[in-house]
Amino acid sequence: MGDDSEWMKLPIDQKCEHKLWKARLNGYEEALKLFQKIDDEKSPEWSKYLGLIKKFVTDSNAVAQLKGLEAALAYVENAHVAGKTTGEVASGVVNKVFNQPKARAKELGLDICLMYIEIEKGEAVQEELLKGLDNKNPKIIVACIETLRKALSEFGSKIISLKPIIKVLPKLFESREKAVRDEAKLLAVEIYRWIRDALRPPLQNINSVQLKELEEEWVKVSSAAPKQTRFLRSQQELKAKFEQQQAVGGDADGGGDDEEEAVPQVDAYELLEAVEILSKLPKDFYEKIEAKKWQERKEALEAVELLVKNPKLESGDYADLVKVLKKVVGKDTNVMLVALAAKCLAGLAAGLRKKFGQYAGHVVPTILEKFKEKKPQVVQALQEAIDAIFLTTTLQNISEDVLAVMDNKNPTIKQQTSLFIARSFRHCTPSTLPKSLLKPFCAALLKHINDSAPEVRDAGFEALGTALKVAGEKAVNPFLADVDKLKLDRIKECAEKVELVYGKKTGGAAEKKEGKPITGKAPALSGGGGDKETKDAATKPGPLKKAPTVKSGGPPKKGKPAAAAGMGGAGAKGKKGPETKEIFESELSIEVCEEKAAAVLPASCIQQLDSGNWKERLACMEEFQKAVELMERSEMPCQALVRMLAKKPGWKETNFQVMQMKLHIVALIAQKGNFSKTSAQVVLDGLVDKVGDVKCGSNAKEAMTAIAEACQLPWTAEQVVAMAFSQKNPKNQSETLNWLSNAIKEFGFSGLNVKAFISNVKTALAATNPAVRTSAITLLGVMYLYVGPPLRMFFEDEKPALLSQIDAEFEKMQGQMAPAPTRGISRHSGGGGDDGEEEEQEDVGNDVVDLLPRTDIGDKITAELVSKIGDKNWKIRKEGLDEVTSILNDAKFIQPNIGELPAALKSRLNDSNKILVQQTLSILQQLATAMGPNIKQHVKNLGIPVITVLGDSKNNVRAAALATVNAWAEQTGMKEWLEGEDLSEELKKENPFLRQELLGWLAEKLPTLRSVPSDLLLCVPHLYSCLEDRNGDVRKKAQDALPFFMMHLGFEKMAKATSKLKPTSKDQVLAMLEKAKANMPAKPAPPAKASSRVVGGAAPAKFQPASALAEDSGSNTMESKPDPKKAKAGGASSKAKGVQGKKVLSKPNLKEDDDKSGPIFIIVPNGKEQRMKDEKGLKVLKWNFTTPRDEYIEQLKTQMSSCVAKWLQDEMFHADFQHHNKALAVMIEHLEIEKDGVISCLDLILKWLTLRFFDTNTSVLMKALEYLKLLFNLLSQEEYHLTENEASSFIPYLILKVGEPKDVIRKDVRAILNRMCLIYPASKMFTFIMEGTKSKNSKQRAECLEELGCLVESYGMNVCQPTPGKALKEMATHIGDRDNTVRNAALNTIVTVYNVHGDQVFKLIGNLSEKDMSMLEERIKRSAKRPSAAPVRQAEEKPQRTQNISANASMLRKGPAEDMSSKLNQNRNMGSHSETTHTVPREFQLDLDEIENDNGTVRCEMPALVQHKLDDIFEPVLIPEPKIRAVSPHFDDMHSNTASTINFVISQVASGDINTSIQALAQIDEVLRQEDKAEAMSGHIDQFLIATFMQLRLIYNTHMADEKLDKDEIVKLYSCIIGSMISLFQIESLAREASTGVLKDLMHGLITLMLDSRVEDLEEGEQVIRSVNLLVVKVLEKSDQTNILSALLVLLQDSLLATASSPKFSELVMKCLWRMVRLLPETINSINLDRILLDIHIFMKVFPKEKLKQCKSEFPIRTLKTLLHTLCKLKGPKILDHLTMIDNKNESELEAHLCRVMKHSMDQTGSKADKDTEKGASRIEEKASKAKVNDILAEIFKKIGSKENTKEGLAELYEYKKKYSDADIEPFLKNSSQFFQSYVERGLRLIETEREGKGRIAASTGISPQMEGTCVPASTHTVSSSIGNTNGEEVGPSVYLERLKILRQRCGLDNAKQEDRPPLTSLLSKPALPTVASSTDMLHSKLSQLRESREQYQHLDLDSNQTHSSGIGTTLASPSSAAANIDDLKKRLERIKSSRK
Repeated sequence: MGDDSEWMKLPIDQKCEHKLWKARLNGYEEALKLFQKIDDEKSPEWSKYLGLIKKFVTDSNAVAQLKGLEAALAYVENAHVAGKTTGEVASGVVNKVFNQPKARAKELGLDICLMYIEIEKGEAVQEELLKGLDNKNPKIIVACIETLRKALSEFGSKIISLKPIIKVLPKLFESREKAVRDEAKLLAVEIYRWIRDALRPPLQNINSVQLKELEEEWVKVSSAAPKQTRFLRSQQELKAKFEQQQAVGGDADGGGDDEEEAVPQVDAYELLEAVEILSKLPKDFYEKIEAKKWQERKEALEAVELLVKNPKLESGDYADLVKVLKKVVGKDTNVMLVALAAKCLAGLAAGLRKKFGQYAGHVVPTILEKFKEKKPQVVQALQEAIDAIFLTTTLQNISEDVLAVMDNKNPTIKQQTSLFIARSFRHCTPSTLPKSLLKPFCAALLKHINDSAPEVRDAGFEALGTALKVAGEKAVNPFLADVDKLKLDRIKECAEKVELVYGKKTGGAAEKKEGKPITGKAPALSGGGGDKETKDAATKPGPLKKAPTVKSGGPPKKGKPAAAAGMGGAGAKGKKGPETKEIFESELSIEVCEEKAAAVLPASCIQQLDSGNWKERLACMEEFQKAVELMERSEMPCQALVRMLAKKPGWKETNFQVMQMKLHIVALIAQKGNFSKTSAQVVLDGLVDKVGDVKCGSNAKEAMTAIAEACQLPWTAEQVVAMAFSQKNPKNQSETLNWLSNAIKEFGFSGLNVKAFISNVKTALAATNPAVRTSAITLLGVMYLYVGPPLRMFFEDEKPALLSQIDAEFEKMQGQMAPAPTRGISRHSGGGGDDGEEEEQEDVGNDVVDLLPRTDIGDKITAELVSKIGDKNWKIRKEGLDEVTSILNDAKFIQPNIGELPAALKSRLNDSNKILVQQTLSILQQLATAMGPNIKQHVKNLGIPVITVLGDSKNNVRAAALATVNAWAEQTGMKEWLEGEDLSEELKKENPFLRQELLGWLAEKLPTLRSVPSDLLLCVPHLYSCLEDRNGDVRKKAQDALPFFMMHLGFEKMAKATSKLKPTSKDQVLAMLEKAKANMPAKPAPPAKASSRVVGGAAPAKFQPASALAEDSGSNTMESKPDPKKAKAGGASSKAKGVQGKKVLSKPNLKEDDDKSGPIFIIVPNGKEQRMKDEKGLKVLKWNFTTPRDEYIEQLKTQMSSCVAKWLQDEMFHADFQHHNKALAVMIEHLEIEKDGVISCLDLILKWLTLRFFDTNTSVLMKALEYLKLLFNLLSQEEYHLTENEASSFIPYLILKVGEPKDVIRKDVRAILNRMCLIYPASKMFTFIMEGTKSKNSKQRAECLEELGCLVESYGMNVCQPTPGKALKEMATHIGDRDNTVRNAALNTIVTVYNVHGDQVFKLIGNLSEKDMSMLEERIKRSAKRPSAAPVRQAEEKPQRTQNISANASMLRKGPAEDMSSKLNQNRNMGSHSETTHTVPREFQLDLDEIENDNGTVRCEMPALVQHKLDDIFEPVLIPEPKIRAVSPHFDDMHSNTASTINFVISQVASGDINTSIQALAQIDEVLRQEDKAEAMSGHIDQFLIATFMQLRLIYNTHMADEKLDKDEIVKLYSCIIGSMISLFQIESLAREASTGVLKDLMHGLITLMLDSRVEDLEEGEQVIRSVNLLVVKVLEKSDQTNILSALLVLLQDSLLATASSPKFSELVMKCLWRMVRLLPETINSINLDRILLDIHIFMKVFPKEKLKQCKSEFPIRTLKTLLHTLCKLKGPKILDHLTMIDNKNESELEAHLCRVMKHSMDQTGSKADKDTEKGASRIEEKASKAKVNDILAEIFKKIGSKENTKEGLAELYEYKKKYSDADIEPFLKNSSQFFQSYVERGLRLIETEREGKGRIAASTGISPQMEGTCVPASTHTVSSSIGNTNGEEVGPSVYLERLKILRQRCGLDNAKQEDRPPLTSLLSKPALPTVASSTDMLHSKLSQLRESREQYQHLDLDSNQTHSSGIGTTLASPSSAAANIDDLKKRLERIKSSRK
């Protein structure tokens, strides 16, 4: 039992994972108890078990599993976090529980599944169960089916989505297993309970026997609606209600609402598969249908009828089919065929549903007109067809066609149309039957109920009754105001009988929505003109659709009926008042009026009305007025009173006082009584007559205004204007117009019939009387305020003079706002504010364009024109299109009837001739403007094809198409475009142009909409595929459109739609959705109440009244209905929260600045320790995953919330990578400031960074790595040690990144790994890296192996964990890897170990296969090292750690002046293997490693070790003496293999050990001095120079900074370097071998050395610098002139580019260039001018003239000019032939410059040819300088006066005097003391003797007088001339050679302070353009020669070298890829430094 007691002590969660099943069983039991005990569902205890629940259910032991299942069930039921485990546990249950023999296990599994559904994870469970149905094991299938059935029966079809289940049902019925079939049958019965007959179609094809059985079962299913019996957690209220009902008495009929809610109607159509029928049409169908014989036509139709019986049809282009069927219906003489074609149309409409909508507009008028047929079966077929078609479109879309038919003369057509309208209304809801539609329909139906034919009347009543029932009385009554009581009762009676399709859903909603005040008794039609007018109203339904734009808050005028019917009367001017006999208030006879008036007026008043005495009449009027003032509104008989006033003398009253009074009374009556239009008719004529009267005019206007208020302005205005213009009095006319202008301002513009006024205004404009014209223009100005620019269209044909007046008036009005209406609002508007506002919303949508007179062009679209457009010959097609254009141009505005034109134009959209396509597009654009909003009906058949054109490959065609689509959308609004599947079908096409244009268009339009049709959802899957499109633009556009889709569809729906994607895509898309969710804009608010006029066609969809949104039962606004899934009782509240959430998102932006000031990391005491405890105790998930799952991210978020600033956390967990970059930038900023904070949150920061490693975005990754490097630097400075927890949750993920394909990243990662060893023991790192070698990624394996090699090399064998033997065996397995790089890495690593450990390695490795062993031995042999010499070559095969040149550019992003260490580190091993195609010579691999070993040596001597690196004690082996002894004999014997020996010695030149280096240099010097041996160096020059300047850099960066080093050593080393170089550069043949790149780096190194102030401070420093001077001169003279010139140009360019580079540096480079210019006359012929000019060209490209002129110093531009000038002078015009290497000469400044110089010198050569070149060369300088004489001299004297620079000043003065012999320096001297003057003179003399001294022949030293300053660094005050000693003694080169020898034995200097150095970066500045031909390239030719010799010596494995040149191969060979090798150096040096600290 011992082992038992072991596990008994363990905590529960560990027992659950124990090996022993008993332990697990016990664990599960205790867990079960624990789970039942924990009260708090959010307790942290739950999180401990998150990862274990899956193991509970999949336990391998059956007994334990049962307990585990019980525990799991309890967990799921009680734990808040259980949802996170759904997927894995459900899949475990399906695969491991459902196959168990024990019934109890299955039962528990089923309960667990149901419990997950209850905690809202239904979708995930259902997905797993459906996967289970594909399992091979029938037991599992049966259990899955049973679980699905159970879930459905308990949760109902709202929560369990049926579609996927029904899809798989038929397959289950085919199963071979009876159990599966039976279970499937039960499931089918259960589904039938919920959706009834909708299940039949999907199962129609199963086995007939099974079907029969099913039918029998279905019959038994009870007919009561099933109810949900188990509820989700979010449905607790429903649950309570349900339980209450159960308690009361079972299933009683409780909660009517619930029933409806419980069973969402499933549409069988949705469950069907669509059938494609177009391809199945008979081949000869289109011929047959046109055949002469009716039998053939019948056959064709029968074939179609058969096909359309399929209940669901695939969408496609049915236009042609519909066209022929329509033709049969309309034209065929055989009525049987008409009926048959109608059936086919009905079938098509039913099968296509919404997709048929686009054809509806064409077919509806034809069918309606065909109702003239009497035969019942034809009528029935037509009825079925039109009903089916109605369901595919909306009433709005077909309203125009229907209204047009309602005026038909044929009573049957009228009757059937009304019946059709009645049936259609039944399908409407209050929201889909808005007023704008009711108005025209009611107007037309009112005519029908007055028709002479009884059947028409009945049908009219039925239709109006249905409208009343659907829209509610409030909405319809205003239109029935003038219907008499009998008829009204009849309508109401019909309304009661109507059965609505949507159930009685009107009631409250309708009342609320339509509750608008009834203003006035609006007639159905106004104006006289009977039938003609009515027709007018119907054919131009523009204005009916939208009420006219109203200035907001305007009078909600219902009364304006069909506005277009407007002023029919105005046309026939004569028709006045009484003729317009609409029944307003019946006209009373004069007797009745007198009776009524007598009842309310005093008798005396009535008698005196027509008295002859005006005073009596006046008194009578006063009484009349009093009586009126006292009357109640209800008692006032308005008509009677006004008729009394009109009684003789009536309006012919001669006394103005009486008349004024009379007019005032009219106004009173109109204000106080219920004033009808009939009463108005009585008085208006009289009023108009008096308007122009001087005395009574104002009263007349007052009365007219009062009438306008009572009877509505539109009607009044119409009457008044018509009357005014039917009489001749111009005064009346102008005053009427003035009154109207004013009235419009007071009443607003609502409902006014522009068209009617326009004709009168035109009459007025043509009047002879100027006052009338002026008034008319003023009126136009007022109208312009409301109507806007379109108003001008009516007057374009006026005379120019008049037009200019109108324009001037419009101009005045521009920018003014229409005033808010002040009248016409209050009256009768009982219902108060809101209603008014709502009414408004509808009215605003209108557009004046609707009011324009439209021409019918239908008759012009002839068959001939259509055939022209379709002709084979493109020219004829073009003619046809031109004709259409001219028709449209003539018509301006057209009616919707355009015959066959749409089809003809559509086929032109895919014309092969693009010009015609563009022409068609412009026609369509024009068509949209011409037809206005009526273009709607053509969206589906013409608009969508235009969208297809967006996929055209030609840019201009796409642009035209886009313009067309926009022009259409402006007229139609977006709703029409988004309805149906057409748009999604377009998006489905994989055409990148189409996709990007279409998405761009949607992104622009969607944000402006307030609601969209639900069909937008169909576009989402295609949007997702666009997000992953191959084309970048498509992806970008899709991302841009994403937030706008989400704004309408909501995040839930969008996320749900991802379920069909592949898992990888799904994750990406979800991430994008998260990101979009954050950027999601809010929906546009409903138009504000004070919105001024809306000009242009505002889409009606936009203005759907806000209140309608939420109540819409069949609404097309989507977000307003809470998602059915979330139909919690709190549906509404959840919506509200969502909205708040959105607001909150935008808030932080306001406060950003305030929040961000504090610290970003908050130090929580013991926070980190607590987190570690939690992780150990499994309270939280262990940070261990292959890809981060959501729960990890959530967990990290939670942990961070307490210790990271909120705003930073938002950035860190934002969905958008740019925010991560921001976060990293902030973290970098705060790194130094908040050290403690960073350390306290280090574990979280590292975890967050591991998440970033899984991002795909490189910029984030780079930024993260940069941060890590800085972070680890900081940690090592703070001497922090990583904890185990931090390391284990970070290092493995970092190691993943070492296998990145990008070099830059790999290199950074290696740099970071390297730094980590300073804060985490290398031996522990070793195990992590060892894990990394097991990766599938070969790059990662190789890199890890190399890193292991580095570790062993740096820290000895003790890093190998667990034991060296095991580790080596593991490494050795990789020698046999299939990847070449990995093999090499493994071999190199083991060779490294061999170098440290000797032959013992073979013992440790154990047995290897023969092949592997031979490879290893071969490699070891080739490394040719004996362990004794280990240190030297220890890292021979170390991976190359630097980038190749291509990486150059990437490094330039960081400014050169950046902090050095970060820079060096950044560049370590960035490109671990730059796969160079050339084999890289091995010689160059040693160099730096020496230095690194030197590390080792030093480390042993100095005890300053990082504490935990005890391993280093084992490295005393690495003492460097032996290697030198080993070397010498080689060299002297000139060993048989000279080349390899030289390689070896050269490699030691760059050694980190000073003595090694000195010895190597001495040996090389010896060789160079012996003429017979010197040749041996040939071919090794570049290599030697590289090694040398590596050593120079090493001294500069490391040795000089090392306090402990004896400075004499350094001087000795310098002397050796310079000495051997001078020896080299005296041998011309060798000197010429140096390549450009190498020379560039060499000069860089030498000039840097000359500028090193620390050297001067050394005792012998001055001597060193002078020798350098000498060497520089030698280099300039002896090396290949082309190469050195090129090198200097590139160096100058780099030094000018590097901002940190010191100006002195560039100056010295330029001095060298001047020196070269001097030498040009002798060397010009040996120079490759083409190359030099190319370099100059590149220079000028990087530094154009303007840029050079901006330089602080003028030297660069002068230098360049001098060089070019000299070249021109020497070569003459031939110079222009040397521009061959420049690609595009015309772009080059160079050529232009040369031409200028040539021209200039041609002009001057004659006179000055004899001058020596030198002067010529400096001529340009002279000119420049003379201008600045004074400045320069002042500067020089300043220097002479300063203590430090006095010598330099004198030298410059001497130089200056020499140059300008006539320069006058007197003025500067005379102000100074005598002593100073003599000092200057003495100084000058001294210099002169020095320079003219006999040893100083320019040629011998190569320094000409003007070069004096050349190589003298300006800062070195000790040296005044390049070579002259300060004391003025004469010195020759031999002296220096002597000195050098002495120097070799001398020493003893104190070190200059590090701070005095110029910043490192400035000296090693990197070229900003890799313009230098790098030395690597130059070397390749040499290398190939070297190769054979090297191979004899080193048996070089070229292959491996190629892919993986070990060591630092490549870059040492390519030093002038400056960035590359310098960075490498920097890194190594950094390492050396840190180890020495």
